[in-house]
Amino acid sequence: MTWLIWLPICFLIAIACFYYVLGPPGKLFLGPEKTRASYLRERKDAVYENLRDLNFEYKAGKVPDADYASLKSSLQDEAATILAEITQLENNPPPQTAKGTRS
Repeated sequence: MTWLIWLPICFLIAIACFYYVLGPPGKLFLGPEKTRASYLRERKDAVYENLRDLNFEYKAGKVPDADYASLKSSLQDEAATILAEITQLENNPPPQTAKGTRS
């Protein structure tokens, strides 16, 4: 007799779980649309932070001289490339296209 009570309850719980897992998603907040310039600014901040961390670890004695020189050089080259591209985008902004169209 108790299985007559538990069977529908288990069935309803199973249906609810399937709907929760496989059901349609709710409204998603995707955040603001990123532009190339905003991506480059974030990347510049990350490279500068990596340079600061590398400098700190070098002064703490965790990084050998040869590794420090090569890593610092590659990070500085990357920063220079990013800054040049940011400057180029600021001086010559790309044309605005309508949403949903391809250029």
